[in-house]
Amino acid sequence: MTISAELIRAVPKCDLHVHLDGSLRLSTLIELARKQGVSLPSYEDQGLRDLVFKSQYANLSEYLAGFAYTCAVMRDHEAIERVACELAEDVLAENVRYLEVRFAPQLHVARSDEMIGVLSAVTRGLERAAKTFNATPAVTAGRDLRFRFGLIVCAMRNFSPGMSQYYARLTEVLPTMPHKELVALASLEGARVAVEARDHHGIPVVGFDLAGEEAGFRAGHHAAAFQEAHHHFICKTVHAGEAYGPESIYEAITRCHAERIGHGTWLFAPDRIADLTIKDRARYVDLLVEYIASRRIGIEVCPTSNLQTMPELGDIANHPVRQMLAHRLAVTIGTDNRLVSHTTLSREIALVADAFSLDLRALRNLVLAGFKAAFFPGSYAEKRICVAQAAAQFDRVAAEMKAGGTVGR
Repeated sequence: MTISAELIRAVPKCDLHVHLDGSLRLSTLIELARKQGVSLPSYEDQGLRDLVFKSQYANLSEYLAGFAYTCAVMRDHEAIERVACELAEDVLAENVRYLEVRFAPQLHVARSDEMIGVLSAVTRGLERAAKTFNATPAVTAGRDLRFRFGLIVCAMRNFSPGMSQYYARLTEVLPTMPHKELVALASLEGARVAVEARDHHGIPVVGFDLAGEEAGFRAGHHAAAFQEAHHHFICKTVHAGEAYGPESIYEAITRCHAERIGHGTWLFAPDRIADLTIKDRARYVDLLVEYIASRRIGIEVCPTSNLQTMPELGDIANHPVRQMLAHRLAVTIGTDNRLVSHTTLSREIALVADAFSLDLRALRNLVLAGFKAAFFPGSYAEKRICVAQAAAQFDRVAAEMKAGGTVGR
């Protein structure tokens, strides 16, 4: 049975891998840029799509270039709150019912003590959308799920002074500190802010992440930051396996206590192992895959983003998500950056469903895997209830659409 796009859009979903500053509405970016005097290559939708937010990128660096513009307009709390609220409204429209929004507050401030304000602004924006949606008759009558969300604080694998006032100031204050130590210090400050935000400000921080330029900047350099998060029972996810291969994923798990891996695209690529001490590369990959499977370490797959930044993949049929699913890994599908990748969660799931001929049961497992892998801001008992509610809602929607003849096409 072929799964229809209408069914995928209608069932409850969760997005565990979406960057706030990569998911602005294009119209909002243009409006804020005009208002704030931020220079853009174009002030027309198509012009920006041609020049910045392309359908295909040469590499990850070109993909990341657009963030210079999105971060530039997210400099005050009002703008940040608006962007967060609009993101929640957009995902709600396609029946996303749980959302983990990730971002690096260091990109939007000058000092570490200003990061709490950014986290608060994002929370207010998400809460505005949640409050409106959760008051709708469908939710109050129990015909739809409540919208819930959590925040993931990102550290950056690498930075330059030009990326933000915070990084510029850090470099200026500590001019003699080696760059890798500066990067590690910035990550540690981010982890401490994440703990403070959750424990002293009631902000629903559910995770800590490591993002950005992977090549040349190992996850292990940020071990102290992740130990800080680990010590305070904050969940961990790490972007790994994008520019490097399996040993990068291994390092994220063993040095940073990662409970989920962002992307993990080159997990099944023994030829990308750079560590010369690993002699039997195929066996290394087999053991790593089995470890990830048995420990239920989640893999956050973002198909369109991967295809855009890794031209060697060719098309979705060559994406290793096929192998991930075949090995029964805990795969969840995310958007990564809704603006930069021109996508929605429904589209991402449809790409996988169509390419690998998922049936209704496989789709259900894929969707629910996301809810199960969620870091979730409540108790474990509450999370179990949320998963059960998502399963029941999926079944109701699928049954109703089957009765209406819209499950297959």
